[in-house]
Amino acid sequence: MKRITVADALALSIPERIQLVEDIWDTIALKADAMELSDGEKRIIDERLKAYQGDPGAGDLWDKVYKRVITGHGV
Repeated sequence: MKRITVADALALSIPERIQLVEDIWDTIALKADAMELSDGEKRIIDERLKAYQGDPGAGDLWDKVYKRVITGHGV
């Protein structure tokens, strides 16, 4: 199998790079149960789930978060 370098990936068009990432993700997803979360990661997930369950309306809608991330400004 030929190794793909970062330069190889950057030479691809945007749609080709997206497809490459999707293909890589699909191979990871096939073995998702082989990945273990650390105790710290599990604790963070539990804390965030508990916070959500305590106040489900506290977060922002995805479109607002996305705009904030893309523009770098609060909405």
